[in-house]
Amino acid sequence: MRVVVQKVAKASVSVDNELVNAIGKGMCLLVGLSVDDTKEDVDWMANKLLKVRLFENGSNIVDNGFEMLSISQFTLHATLKGNALDYHKAMKSAEAKRVYDSFLELLRDKYNAEKIRDGKFGAMMEVGIVNDGPYTIILDSKNRK
Repeated sequence: MRVVVQKVAKASVSVDNELVNAIGKGMCLLVGLSVDDTKEDVDWMANKLLKVRLFENGSNIVDNGFEMLSISQFTLHATLKGNALDYHKAMKSAEAKRVYDSFLELLRDKYNAEKIRDGKFGAMMEVGIVNDGPYTIILDSKNRK
């Protein structure tokens, strides 16, 4: 499981020019699931995201009561074959939807359901991000350190 985490002043997601969700200060997550991901990867990632000290004075999202906007993004597991993109490492859509939904549910259970927002799985989304910093990190459940 790979997540690009951006610390944001605000973020939003729209589909077909209609706002789906928006948040204020917090994190925007671009979430990619691989064919090798398990429940253990989902658990590790959810716990890491809630504890990572991304904010002022070494605080985390929970300490501050900030929000998360999660966007599914299978392209995070793309590889190049010459100049062509290959997505064989990305989890297939039906299973990815189930795993992604379990990830969101875990975040909502462990933190605050009202603070966890998401886009529209499988849709072409327009993501608006106002970085706070800018500050971007990449977490990968296969590279736990």
